[in-house]
Amino acid sequence: MSRFLTPHAAALPSTVPFTGPEALERRTGIPFRARLGANESLFGPSPKAVAAMQEAAQGAWMYGDPENHDLKQALARHHGVTPAHVAVGPGIDGLLGLVCRLVLEPGTPVVTSLGAYPTFNFHVAGYGGALTRVPYRGDNEDPEALVSTAKSLGAKLIYFANPDNPMGSHHPASVVEDMVANLPDRALLILDEAYADLAPEGTVPRIAADHPQVIRMRTFSKGYGLAGARVGYALTNPELALAFDKVRDHFGMGRISQAGALAALADQDWLRAVQARTVTARARLAGIAVASGLRPLPSATNFVTIDCGRDGDHAKRVLAELGALGVFIRMPGVSPLDRCIRVSLGDDQALDILEETLPLALKAAG
Repeated sequence: MSRFLTPHAAALPSTVPFTGPEALERRTGIPFRARLGANESLFGPSPKAVAAMQEAAQGAWMYGDPENHDLKQALARHHGVTPAHVAVGPGIDGLLGLVCRLVLEPGTPVVTSLGAYPTFNFHVAGYGGALTRVPYRGDNEDPEALVSTAKSLGAKLIYFANPDNPMGSHHPASVVEDMVANLPDRALLILDEAYADLAPEGTVPRIAADHPQVIRMRTFSKGYGLAGARVGYALTNPELALAFDKVRDHFGMGRISQAGALAALADQDWLRAVQARTVTARARLAGIAVASGLRPLPSATNFVTIDCGRDGDHAKRVLAELGALGVFIRMPGVSPLDRCIRVSLGDDQALDILEETLPLALKAAG
């Protein structure tokens, strides 16, 4: 079949950024007792969202509204913008692919952080962009270095997540606002705010809805607990938002997902309850790490990144030993971030299992 591919497509590796827990279970034959690696919400979605999806399932024989009209209207009201500022897509991952398709040509310079969310890199490679990765400054992405590198390269696209995955760190709103104010003229900033619903007050910047150089990405996968529904959205100026219609799958959003997202957005009481449980779970997870002699990093997300105190090989052994004990976690992929493991927040049952197995895994890892 490869003889039918373009030379660029044929040269790409046959890999995806993440190996799912289901694949790991098939590979090892060990079922996971605690699923703490994918930054899903073990607190689940709003019961009202579940009920809406159950009702919508009766109409699953119909395509979803290709204009996402009701959801866009509701999102616009929620964020104080117009529907023309909103583009809906299959999670932030899908929207990142659409942005790369719209903006990149082979060889177009792109800037991201070394170790940041790898799905963006995957899409850049798929469309032939020339990716430059800027090191973190400590445990944080470095906005100043991203901007200066973009200026020196003439980059057309910058990716920056706040709060950050995989380290869980964040910058205050003022830092992001300064970054936006200093963007080079030809650069478009993708501001990934997947964890904004769970971040401390003062994290979300004020950026004009009509700003010509910023696309903000949001998702229903984290705080709203709908990772399996695949609903994300972009907030940007109407010209860019409309451009998504040029390339998106117009039937890509199913009726069940649309109904679930609409009901979840309307149930802000549930989101506030999840936010409170997130704070409690962060504290407990950090305590579990400290009790085992590890250093939890401050988190603004639904996971805690834990410094194992040595190098990437040691952290990889800890991850493997936890997997053998039925606990699914992940870790950053590059040095020096890979000295850490990354553990998603869980309910009490999942954290009980982690508390039981982490000391055993550390002992086995040596």
